[in-house]
Amino acid sequence: MKLLIIRHADPDYDRDTLTEKGWKEAELLSNKLATMDIKEFYVSPLGRARDTANITLNKMNRTAEVLPWLREFNVYDEELGKERICWDMLPQDWTIVHEYYDKDLWHTVPEMKKCNVKSEADKVFKGIDKILEKNGYVREGNLYRAVKPNRDTIVLFCHFGVECVILSHLLGISPVVLWHGCCALPTSVTTLVTEERRKGIAYFRMLSFGDTSHLYIAGEEPSFSARFCETYDNFDERHD
Repeated sequence: MKLLIIRHADPDYDRDTLTEKGWKEAELLSNKLATMDIKEFYVSPLGRARDTANITLNKMNRTAEVLPWLREFNVYDEELGKERICWDMLPQDWTIVHEYYDKDLWHTVPEMKKCNVKSEADKVFKGIDKILEKNGYVREGNLYRAVKPNRDTIVLFCHFGVECVILSHLLGISPVVLWHGCCALPTSVTTLVTEERRKGIAYFRMLSFGDTSHLYIAGEEPSFSARFCETYDNFDERHD
């Protein structure tokens, strides 16, 4: 079984849709996906993800199931009284906290506990496991029991933050390390495939992370969105 996790195209966050460049990126992505045999599509309820997905869906005459837990991984901060991104921290702050590197302890840090981040992560863990179980793979411990092993392809249109939470569950890595150590650019495709080396026992292995070859083939530079300045003296690129 293949699982494709796709980040939305270049976003217009104020209007929760895509920029002009984003629409072009989504079109180029659709050219790639339209050639594939895809069993099911799932999409975040947020506009930028749905707009990205709709280019492909319309081209293939398909529909996608909207799943609330695929939205960007925001949490409710009781002190602020609103939702916020909990994972955008400076390297000098998060790297000194040992628990952030631990897949079982990252959510126990006070900064995370005050936002009840574990309950939000659990929604994502349960959500992806429900999709996998529906398609023949039942989680048992850190592995999956291949009840109905197959070579189907499932596509998720979502966001960088939640993508890292999904990967943390499938690969057994703290999402904090993924949030800060990886960067999935707009319309990038991350591909995981099951390996069933012994009958009935499956594990997901990542074949590629953040693939934007569909953009390079067309001569389109990937968007900078989700990145920060490469050097501090470059004030044309964002610092925060």
